[in-house]
Amino acid sequence: MDSFRYLKSIKLKREEVPAFDRYPFTIPSVRTLDELNLDHDVTFIVGENGMGKSTLVESIAVALGFNPEGGSLNLQFSTFDSHSELDQYLRIIRGPNKPDDGYFLRAESFYNVATQISKLDEDPFGAPIINSYGGKSLHEQSHGEAFFSTFMNRFYGHGIYILDEPEAALSPLRQMSMLTRIHELVKQKSQFIIATHSPILMAYPSSTIIELCEDGMREKNLEEVGHYRIMQQFFNDHKRMIHHLLKDD
Repeated sequence: MDSFRYLKSIKLKREEVPAFDRYPFTIPSVRTLDELNLDHDVTFIVGENGMGKSTLVESIAVALGFNPEGGSLNLQFSTFDSHSELDQYLRIIRGPNKPDDGYFLRAESFYNVATQISKLDEDPFGAPIINSYGGKSLHEQSHGEAFFSTFMNRFYGHGIYILDEPEAALSPLRQMSMLTRIHELVKQKSQFIIATHSPILMAYPSSTIIELCEDGMREKNLEEVGHYRIMQQFFNDHKRMIHHLLKDD
């Protein structure tokens, strides 16, 4: 376990929570949260829709100073203020070192980030921000290409990177390429927190997988995660599964 980890754990300030019967504290993974240890360079937050993955990673990002819609720490704007108040009740336990870089990358609001970068680059006196994203307008690429270009070019290393469902914009092949890039950045002393449905990404070795469910959160091995088991069953006998899914009553 390397000492460069910038975040050691996340704690819920339970004594300050106004009420556990109001959102977002009604979410099981939040309601039962005490301390989430970040023991490895890469931590995956997984689980079915509605279990609070995006809410949790968004709140961690906002607590660290990132824009709820994504971007670097310097990219501050607001298209629509819809994030929860959970960040106000999180205590971030930091390591001894400070990161040199950081980014919050989320699929659902990446278009807003790309638009803000285009607006800022209209200033003729500033250095073009898009140069650090590969040099090509993010709006002149497909969503997947722009998302992948950001990940490949804008992440410099020695940083803390928070990703919310990055696979939503990426093909399986691109997800495998993302694994390679994650590994390169980890070797450059980077730390990741990733909310995902992708068993491909979850397969990154020496990572922590936290599965959110109705009774809270549990650390799991890859083979124990629900997403992995379902995909394994499908590919082991997809004809049988399709038969049961599509059979007439």
